[in-house]
Amino acid sequence: MVICIYGAASDKIKDDYKKECYDLALILAKSGHSLVYGAGSSGMMGASARGFKDGGGKVHGVIPTFFEENGFEKIFYDADRITRTKTMAERKTIMENECDAFIVTPGGMGTMEEFFEALTLKQLGRHKKAIVIYNMFGYYDKLEELILDMIDKGFVNKECLKLFAILKEKQEIVEYLNAYSAGSVTWDLLKK
Repeated sequence: MVICIYGAASDKIKDDYKKECYDLALILAKSGHSLVYGAGSSGMMGASARGFKDGGGKVHGVIPTFFEENGFEKIFYDADRITRTKTMAERKTIMENECDAFIVTPGGMGTMEEFFEALTLKQLGRHKKAIVIYNMFGYYDKLEELILDMIDKGFVNKECLKLFAILKEKQEIVEYLNAYSAGSVTWDLLKK
């Protein structure tokens, strides 16, 4: 399985977050999975890439050329493959198309945007891939509250909760991905 991991590229992230992300990536790689991600070498992105490489997995980094030119992100040059794109949209499209599942690790605005795009595309029936939010250390508790509030106020269909999972443990994530089936999604209800 090719897994797309979203997460922050910041080098200011506390080490315990990066360690959790590295450990998950290591487990996934040792289980035979590979990674497609944003090509960064620091933060959650770098931890993901190092974990996959150390676990014997393949790593495909995708990065816009202007990131490199302007020094926005340091590239993980040990990737098995690096694809350079012209735009952010092209970057996301490559990652979305190449992967079989998404894992959202702690991140900032870019990570939120990537998560909501993958979720929206799934809601619109453009894909049926697994989406997991890795809620390490309760990082995404407030996001979960927001989504539930949006449902409660009628802005989001309750069926949307079946489109992703919020999990706190690495083993839960591995088990969820291994057992994942899009069959539990009632696509017709999402159209209402």
